[in-house]
Amino acid sequence: MKHGRTFLLALGLALTPPVAAADAAPPIPPRFRIALMDTNADPRADFRQFAFGRWARENPIPADKSRWSGFEELSQFNWAALRNILETVSAGSHPAGSVEQKVGDFFASALDEGAINAAGLKPIEADLARIEAIAGAEDLVRVVASLHNLGAGPLFSSYVYADQKNSGVNGLYANQGGMSLPSRDYYFSPQFEKQRTAFVGHVAILLILAGDSPEDAAAHARTVFEVEKSLADHAKTPVELRDRLANYNKMPGSDLAGKLAAFPLALYLTERGIGTAIDGDIIVGQPRFFEGLQEQLAARPLSDWKTYLRYQALATAAPLLPAAFEQEHFRFYSTILRGTPAMEPRWQRAARMVDGGIGEALGQLYVARYYPPEAKARMDEMISNIQVVMRERLQKLDWMTEATRQKALAKFDRFQARIGHPDRFRDYSAVAIRRDDFFGNVRASTQFETKRNLAKLGKPVDKSEWGMTPPTVNAYFQPTANQIVFPAGILQPPFFDFTLDDAVNYGAIGAVIGHEITHGFDDQGRRYDADGNLADWWQPEDAEKFTARAVALIEQYNNYTALPGLNVNGALSLGENIADLGGTSIAFEALQRSLANKRVPLIDGFTPEQRFFLSWAQQWRTQFRDEALRRQVAVGPHSPGMFRAIGPISNMAEFYSAFGIREGDPMWRPVSVRVKIW
Repeated sequence: MKHGRTFLLALGLALTPPVAAADAAPPIPPRFRIALMDTNADPRADFRQFAFGRWARENPIPADKSRWSGFEELSQFNWAALRNILETVSAGSHPAGSVEQKVGDFFASALDEGAINAAGLKPIEADLARIEAIAGAEDLVRVVASLHNLGAGPLFSSYVYADQKNSGVNGLYANQGGMSLPSRDYYFSPQFEKQRTAFVGHVAILLILAGDSPEDAAAHARTVFEVEKSLADHAKTPVELRDRLANYNKMPGSDLAGKLAAFPLALYLTERGIGTAIDGDIIVGQPRFFEGLQEQLAARPLSDWKTYLRYQALATAAPLLPAAFEQEHFRFYSTILRGTPAMEPRWQRAARMVDGGIGEALGQLYVARYYPPEAKARMDEMISNIQVVMRERLQKLDWMTEATRQKALAKFDRFQARIGHPDRFRDYSAVAIRRDDFFGNVRASTQFETKRNLAKLGKPVDKSEWGMTPPTVNAYFQPTANQIVFPAGILQPPFFDFTLDDAVNYGAIGAVIGHEITHGFDDQGRRYDADGNLADWWQPEDAEKFTARAVALIEQYNNYTALPGLNVNGALSLGENIADLGGTSIAFEALQRSLANKRVPLIDGFTPEQRFFLSWAQQWRTQFRDEALRRQVAVGPHSPGMFRAIGPISNMAEFYSAFGIREGDPMWRPVSVRVKIW
């Protein structure tokens, strides 16, 4: 709760700066509210309209957003809190090297548009010169390694992460990459022809801004697209990338080097500071991609690769360069690909840069000011209640054999929850932050993070490390550590609200807790054992029964229409849909146990059961721009929020009872096709 262009004949029109969104009034906490409902609607006919129809009617998508939802409302509320922190520390005087100095000066540098514009292309002149000077394979490799160390992603990706079959030790991964469009389909599918054309035009504009003539830029843009298309030709689709076993192919470094004869891998690893990795194992995600990369490296002239790398360097740097570069980057990646008409205000873009660069330093200040200590105690209690339900379900599950059940329970008993923020915040003392050097600050923080990641290779995994910053409005399950993690940012309304009744909280954060727990047993999470290793611990008959239930859920979501002619991809969103299904069901049972033997009065005229389902639906209130929705369906692992609002609960008999929904009502889903897994 991670990241084709088009050739436009009228290049001048594409340089028109995007509209800047006006600073909005400070947001209000986005609580669960009856006022968001359309009480004139019939819940038996359209539960979404009933649950949040008034909100949808009165809350158009802001100009600087590609979608608007409960998540975005809380995120915007959080950004306002972060702005308060950032403006305060940037205006003050702090000891050199302190958290306040680094955060405040980073933010101030990001706001200094005059200095950014005055610097022009100077920050990346050395990178572009190195690319221009490439004279052979070894030069090419050195430049690719340098760009990878600087946060760019040409050709492929490589990083260090827990070995998924030996989760206590960090391994080196090499995966497909080097493509600017969201997925393979964007390069080939007819539905994305407009985006491909726009991509080529975008590349040309960026190259013109960097000094090319329009004629040269047009030719070079076509080259960039053809290079990327050739990479995409051997890439896997988002659905194929979900398969953890199929994308785990450990091999000796020398074997991968053999697949890349035209790309001296030992030199690349040395340039990245991990030269000894060639003597060990590398976990290759998609071997066929690297075979295709070798074919292209051997066949294409060096000039094509230089053109491609030049664009990659420019595209990575564009958001940090003068306004024309940043605006063109926004025009393509936000307006064309997501439909967003306006840029966020400068303060918010600057805040995102600080969070992305030294996020745990900013998070430390956020936690000190805004995170109430009692939130953890309340979360601990709720997690414990939901764990009890999940454990009993595992003990009683009627479709699972005893052999698999015992291993599932062993995994569940090793499960851990982390709440709020890390026990130890990251130490950024090695990152030099200057008030007058925005580009340098981003580069310093990027190089720090890259070096920190690569230094883990071969070392024990630090399972106390977090993958999100504390202000983040999200949560996640970490399969190799068997952990669920809830940053402080999400422990607020509409997800977690001290002021409201248990029914609302179980329908919101309770269901999110259940969701993350269930991820440990979704179609991919179930492949990890108690130690967080990819291992086949299921009896074959249990795996077959699980798969049959999962296929039924795929079919349910495949039938949801996102746009005319475009349905949700149930296979791509399967893991999240399983987690939603388990999360709502487990949280509802936990609520029922908490209400046992209590007389609970109606609140706002609704029973606790009704408020639970209304709370679940309201937190997934969502509106999308068409292009953003198309992109979400194509590459997003989550179903669009409007389908999450009703998809899982339409499999629960308790939902139908709560609102008197009967056979023949539009909301009725036949019992024979309802899905229950956990």
